[in-house]
Amino acid sequence: MSTIAEIFGTMVFDDKEMKARLPEDIYNSIQNTIKNGKHLDLAVANVVAKAMMEWAIEKGATHYTHWFQPMTGVTAEKHDSFISPQGTGVIMEFRGKELVRGEPDASSFPSGGLRATFEARGYTAWDPTSYAFIKDETLCIPTAFCSYGGEALDKKTPLLRSMEVLGKATMKILKLFGNESVTSVRTTVGAEQEYFLIDKEVFDKRPDLVYTGRTLFGARPPKGQELDDHYFGSIKTRVLAYMKELDKELWKLGVLAKTEHNEAAPGQHELAPVFTTTNLATDHNQLTMELMQKIAKKHGLVCLLHEKPFEGVSGSGKHNNWSLSTNTGVNLLEPGETPYENAQFLLFLSAVIKAVDDYQDALRISVASAGNDHRLGASEAPPAIVSIFLGDELAAVLDAIENGSRYDAKEKENMRVGVHILPKFPKDTTDRNRTSPFAFTGNKFEFRMVGSSDSIADTNTVINTAVTQVLNEFYEVLSSAEDFTSALHNLVRDTIKAHKRILFNGNGYDKSWATEAKKRGLSNLETTPDAIPHLLDEKNIRLFVDNKVFSEKELRARCEIQLEAYSKLVNIEALTAVDMANQLILPAVSKYTKELTKTIELKAGLGINADYERQVASKLSILNASAYERTKELEVEISAVKELKGAERIAKAYAKRILVKMAELRKIVDEMESITAKEYWPIPSYGEMLFSV
Repeated sequence: MSTIAEIFGTMVFDDKEMKARLPEDIYNSIQNTIKNGKHLDLAVANVVAKAMMEWAIEKGATHYTHWFQPMTGVTAEKHDSFISPQGTGVIMEFRGKELVRGEPDASSFPSGGLRATFEARGYTAWDPTSYAFIKDETLCIPTAFCSYGGEALDKKTPLLRSMEVLGKATMKILKLFGNESVTSVRTTVGAEQEYFLIDKEVFDKRPDLVYTGRTLFGARPPKGQELDDHYFGSIKTRVLAYMKELDKELWKLGVLAKTEHNEAAPGQHELAPVFTTTNLATDHNQLTMELMQKIAKKHGLVCLLHEKPFEGVSGSGKHNNWSLSTNTGVNLLEPGETPYENAQFLLFLSAVIKAVDDYQDALRISVASAGNDHRLGASEAPPAIVSIFLGDELAAVLDAIENGSRYDAKEKENMRVGVHILPKFPKDTTDRNRTSPFAFTGNKFEFRMVGSSDSIADTNTVINTAVTQVLNEFYEVLSSAEDFTSALHNLVRDTIKAHKRILFNGNGYDKSWATEAKKRGLSNLETTPDAIPHLLDEKNIRLFVDNKVFSEKELRARCEIQLEAYSKLVNIEALTAVDMANQLILPAVSKYTKELTKTIELKAGLGINADYERQVASKLSILNASAYERTKELEVEISAVKELKGAERIAKAYAKRILVKMAELRKIVDEMESITAKEYWPIPSYGEMLFSV
């Protein structure tokens, strides 16, 4: 059996492979492109492409693809073979121009009007900062995806833009502190991934899971997660075999899969990686989701990545652990032990606080989806109200700075940035609030609102850009100051005073928090149709346009795409609910009722009491008739909503009309399930699904 070290990264054309296979001057040139963003000469690209192809062929690859992340939320690829005609035969060939640019057309991907019919072609451009890899015997080249006119048609391009501008803004701040040794700064992310596993035979009998990824009907089983016995419990043999194969395949692709365990709900699990550079972490998370689903099928399982596949138990998200790191290995969100380090830390901490407060709506938008709407605010996820948790110790430090008061540390003197020592507190004292959307966890911020199926690109693009904006504002203040230390202290103090409304260490699930948050002026965008239109608020347009992360045209396209995606998904759910009611549930209940009436007649003829059969038959007849009426009402609403105009109006109608009708139908169906004989119920129950593995 191979060791982990032997298999790790074996399917990745990484720095080790490049160094071994490329001439020194070519290797140095590509490193200059990767690290400093320098233009890649075509002659260099030709050498890299040839070496990459030879490596891929040695690994069994016959094709290559430009692997990209369109605005569908999943990855895309078009495969081309390495063959090129030569005489009566073929040679294997891969040139630099094929490496750095592709023309996949991809005209059917969402564009929000960014591409006219006569400009439908899309272009992919190699992202050399993310290593090529082999998947399914195909060389996958991570790329950005743009339109004929240069507009971003993917999630990767804006992320790369946001990383670049944040790096520049951070460098300017560091130079004010006299730090000349740092040459680059990058954001780092570790995305914890939650998911469910259920038996494939059970899955195949549930049309709602097949078409929508979540159960539209289902009575609660006698047991759920109330005993907390599944959480961190012993991993079942079948699941463990799946996890082991998943780890191995991820390690081959250089994914730093680290921690795995049972989560809170029956059938729910989590995989957490070690953090890495954000664009690489984004690629890795997309690969992780793909492999989770693919490998599950090999084990007779299905991996569910929907945010709320089962009502009444915890849903799935992914915690986005975000931080800033220099090329010298310094985490800028690590509280230091010297006045210099403390001052720098407190400035970056203040910048994040201000960024989250100023752009809380943009953060909410970055996690908005039909699936996540079912999860946010439930018992396992933060509410839709964005707030920051710092922990009591760090909150006390900021209070002392804000008020110029004494802080109960070794030095009982007034806190002053850059003068008095910030105590080195243990990381585990800072994370004690699972209800917080944005929590400081010792040396990073953990954004917990991201949905299980979401691309982390959206969230990190927003965080990066918002922090960039604030750091640029801070630079304008500090760069012109006569007394840097005093200006720094005043800036941190004033920022805390102005933005302390976003700080909340309490229970985010408490109903009183919504009232308190409203008093503070915090936004509470409960649904996706409520949230998405705010992307086009003037302050948000200015944020992304001024920092050159999105053009206004790109923002408007994304707003339309997200609203349309929401409406399409809910429409699929509604049509599925109608089909299941008409074709499965109503006939099944009618059949069982018929059987009950036969039993009633038989018992009556024998003079035997049939009260049970009469009462159940009567109740089911009433409920079935009611379910039929609700189904017809839902059909009418679906037709009516389709007649509406305008993406925002349609999406809000799906949220406020269609989902309401679906919930009414579900309530009746679930009640019928609870009194219908198991042999007559046409779909697997919650108990069968949650406890089938």
